[in-house]
Amino acid sequence: MPHPTWHIHGLLFENCSCQLVCPAHISFKQNCTNERCTGHWSLHIDEGRYDDTLLNGLNAVIVFDAPQLMYEGDWTETIYIDERADETQRAALEAILTGKVGGPWEILARFVSQWQKTRYVPMHFEDNGRHKHLRIDGLFETDVNAIRAIDDIGEATLTNLFNQIHGDVHVLARGKTTCTDGALDFSIEKTHGLYSKFTWASS
Repeated sequence: MPHPTWHIHGLLFENCSCQLVCPAHISFKQNCTNERCTGHWSLHIDEGRYDDTLLNGLNAVIVFDAPQLMYEGDWTETIYIDERADETQRAALEAILTGKVGGPWEILARFVSQWQKTRYVPMHFEDNGRHKHLRIDGLFETDVNAIRAIDDIGEATLTNLFNQIHGDVHVLARGKTTCTDGALDFSIEKTHGLYSKFTWASS
């Protein structure tokens, strides 16, 4: 059976327990800084559609725990989806982020051995230019702040680097995240952060 037709454009920002830059951001075949790599990918959808279902303005977070060599697999992930999403939007986002309907997450899903139950929660998202913030009351909070470029004004970036989920220009940042949700419970600060504008689509 063919996959639904879908596409999403938006902001993707991340923070993990590695020192900057996370080695696995360059290649999953490089060891991360610590024995385990814990962190998140958070997204805000500017515009998106899944068949006839609009996804504009929704947020989601993927929290993960992975071994030092992420290529080995055995990741644990929890997906949090914006409570404002209706039943059809929730199903669409979960299908996309678990890799069931093609696109880049189909590749990443191959490394996940344990999916925690998807949570539908209120999210507080802020995009203040160089500062990205997302909070899930009582469960999760992250701040990602861009590193200044050599002119002390612009953003330090990585370009022309292949990545499954990020856009063409990766803005280097430092992040702070706290997650207190069962198996995925961690607190990190002044560690690898990054954000970009992304485009995903069904393959």
